[in-house]
Amino acid sequence: MTDQTLSGRTAIVTGAGRGIGRVAALALAGAGADVALASRSKDQLERVAGEVEDLGRRALVVPTDVTDREAVERLVARTVEGLGGLNVLVNNSGTIDSTPLLEQDPEQWDRVFDTNVRGTYLATRAAGAHLVAQGSGKVVNIASNFAFKGVPGHAAYCASKAAVVSFTRTMAVEWAPHNVQVNALAPGYVSTDLNAELRDDEEAQSKVLRSVPARRMGEPEEMAPWVLLLAGPASDFMTGETIVVDGGQAAR
Repeated sequence: MTDQTLSGRTAIVTGAGRGIGRVAALALAGAGADVALASRSKDQLERVAGEVEDLGRRALVVPTDVTDREAVERLVARTVEGLGGLNVLVNNSGTIDSTPLLEQDPEQWDRVFDTNVRGTYLATRAAGAHLVAQGSGKVVNIASNFAFKGVPGHAAYCASKAAVVSFTRTMAVEWAPHNVQVNALAPGYVSTDLNAELRDDEEAQSKVLRSVPARRMGEPEEMAPWVLLLAGPASDFMTGETIVVDGGQAAR
């Protein structure tokens, strides 16, 4: 991803230490953007920062709990001050819980919603104040194809990602007059740490793959072009949309 369509731009990526977040950060850097990297793990962020700098771009490491309003506001302020502006926000931080509802404690439900929904809301709100004021910007929310499916044992995750899709549409309409585009990417099963336990269970993985027409999981790198599309000028007349990339699973 070295077409430099994002030259001179600055991006924030949450959950940037691994998986789709890491790949998104590197894709944005490869396209010319400087990147602020946020997650709870400083060690992971520093490794990704080195990879960003190897691509010739600046990286800013900001350990951040996206459920903490003050921490998220500091993230945005440090990005604007340290990298000279803000043009793109990628809301990638997320968590999952695989407990059937009647066995799930309310605290488990809250943990999923706090990260997936509150975290997206807080980061969008903090970054949006800057983007709206400057009259341009991109917000890319990482949702999931589970937003459109009923998956036993995943009530909290499905509901939280459906909320992200609805939030995306609403903010797109609200901020369209300010030239701020808000879109979402909804991956299916992608080989990340989030589903490592599933991939370690041969029987469970085989069952999942039978539900995917492509008969495989996606790779994090396959999400990069879509992040770049939604972060770059090619999507200037596109807002409120969710792109599903799942090997055909949601189409069944």
